[in-house]
Amino acid sequence: MHRCNDQIRLSPIRLIDHENNQIGVISTDEALARAREVGLDLVEVAPNERPPVCRIMDYGKFKYSQKKKQKQKHHEQKLKEVRFHLKISDHDRDIKVNQAVSFLDKGDKVQFTMIFRGRERFHQELGKEIFDAIIDQLGNRVKVERPPRNEGRRMLMILAPAKH
Repeated sequence: MHRCNDQIRLSPIRLIDHENNQIGVISTDEALARAREVGLDLVEVAPNERPPVCRIMDYGKFKYSQKKKQKQKHHEQKLKEVRFHLKISDHDRDIKVNQAVSFLDKGDKVQFTMIFRGRERFHQELGKEIFDAIIDQLGNRVKVERPPRNEGRRMLMILAPAKH
């Protein structure tokens, strides 16, 4: 949490003005007067330095950009992959779907990949049915970002978490 305006108690401080020019070491009262002159706030940006570094800026804009950066850093979506074959048992498929649900709950996208071996290539409609069943099973928790489609010996589908 940054101290702002009258919350800054230490004097003198090192001042950086609203145009990023380094003014130097001046008293806190003088810095506050300069900030009020231009209609901005005096914000302590480096409290651990001696003397502390303060900058003249719009504190509301600064707080908003800090919050936005934090949110962006916190939520970078990743693409996770869940692979299986056509002859997967129902129980094994449920385990893999539950793993995908945990990825989706964390906010990650999930790519489902079905690999066709040998003659399974000729029964790709069965793979489509399995993918449709997965979409039905997950219901309104997911948004289909890329519907099932064939790419050679594989069938891919990408699901993203639905916005609540």
